[in-house]
Amino acid sequence: MAEEETTADQRPSAPRTARDRARVEITAEILAAARRHLASEGAPSLSLRAIARELGMTSSAVYRYVASRDDLLTWLIVEAYNSLGAFAEIAEAGIGRDDLFGRFRVTCTAVREWAIANPHEWALIYGSPVPGYVAPVDTVGPAARVPLLLAAILVDAVRAHRVRESFTSEQVDPTLESSLTPLREALVLDAPIAVIHRALMVWVGMFGVVSFEIFGQFQNVVGEGPGEREAFFAGCIRNWANELGID
Repeated sequence: MAEEETTADQRPSAPRTARDRARVEITAEILAAARRHLASEGAPSLSLRAIARELGMTSSAVYRYVASRDDLLTWLIVEAYNSLGAFAEIAEAGIGRDDLFGRFRVTCTAVREWAIANPHEWALIYGSPVPGYVAPVDTVGPAARVPLLLAAILVDAVRAHRVRESFTSEQVDPTLESSLTPLREALVLDAPIAVIHRALMVWVGMFGVVSFEIFGQFQNVVGEGPGEREAFFAGCIRNWANELGID
């Protein structure tokens, strides 16, 4: 028993006092209420006062846990990015490392599935910017989780010579190359610029297709019958893999 207590005490994230535990619980309640308001009112209308009323707290009490509306938005954004990233990472980890198309397919599919299950969170991170809100650097790491996952698949494909040679040897305009240098450095992409350019187009396309579905732009465009939108998305994945030159 003593050994178990020592192990628990060594967990850095475990609340150590009743006050710490109360803070964790109240913070969780505030976040849960914020998610409900996000769904019903939208991010621009998120209000700490309204959340305080719902929880039966005074506004001053809520401000002891959240400094401002922007801080609350940041919490929600980081939580959404991390949830999406973890969901995609778990799916991708279940595929053999040599199955590059399989890894790419399940990552794209996981992004769509998460978005369908969490449409309001998707709108928060990939919809219209919230007026007056400027995302802090805290959001960068969580936001990069899915791009880093896709980048790792691409790098593995290049290193294994599984990308078409015509793509890897393609020459690009020097201005295009300089424009993509920040992406190459941010994602540590050990790949030719022409391949990185294709990857960025695919990345934008994937998030665009998912957003079209989430925001209702496929109405009367792509059928809603059993499996129809899944089949459409699967076709997109095959075309994106072809665009990247992945075998």
